[in-house]
Amino acid sequence: MTAIHQAAARGFASQADTYARGRPEYPAEIDAWLRGTLDLHAGRAVLDLGAGTGKFTRWLVQTGAEVIAVEPVAQMRAQLAAAVAPVQVLEGSAEAIPLADASVDVVVCAQAFHWFANARALAEIRRVLRPGGRLGLVWNVRDESVDWVARLTAIMAPHEGDAPRFYKGDWKRVFPAEGFGPLSRQSLPYAHVGPPQQVIVDRVMSVSFIASLPEPEQARVRARLHDLIDQHAALSGRAEVAFPYRTEAYHCERLA
Repeated sequence: MTAIHQAAARGFASQADTYARGRPEYPAEIDAWLRGTLDLHAGRAVLDLGAGTGKFTRWLVQTGAEVIAVEPVAQMRAQLAAAVAPVQVLEGSAEAIPLADASVDVVVCAQAFHWFANARALAEIRRVLRPGGRLGLVWNVRDESVDWVARLTAIMAPHEGDAPRFYKGDWKRVFPAEGFGPLSRQSLPYAHVGPPQQVIVDRVMSVSFIASLPEPEQARVRARLHDLIDQHAALSGRAEVAFPYRTEAYHCERLA
């Protein structure tokens, strides 16, 4: 199997439970996007590529389509298999998808495509998609127009190294892609509401390049997060906070 980035391999393996707790869900409107834009329904087959702990897989199951999840990190697959049914869960990567040619109608990559945005992965995606099938790319993006969210980014940024990131936009360089039509985008507002420990601390600590830090450095990041929560007027003393996001949903069609 193709090797995955060391930050993903170490971070997601060591913090799969934190990822499952801290990562946001998705706005209710994403269901209409899946059923309408991606045309998912009973009788269709969809691949959740880089499925992680199954946060997005649940939405795919609700469409009635047959769902296959492919995930390279064993600890993530274990979380997914325990939390989401009925789903076939397979070990694999974007560059080596363990499915037959033209075997699915839709491929979805949620919070994942930036890790494998390369020609080889797109060729594999094109191979497993039926002609006229659709590729969906989804990310929850932090709304940094909110002051305390921008401060979270400032805490994380010094540690990101060469880890691929959605906001850098490098993933877009593979488009337009051979065998695919133009990329279209829809943006949906969303707020992850819950205790600060879950929606802020667990969220940040689940970021791959934070989760892969040595424990003393993780402890320093965690302490800075708690200081921000304790000191910021919008967060201090709150049993629940609303972490603002935009859900960015892109799609394109596999040409015949």
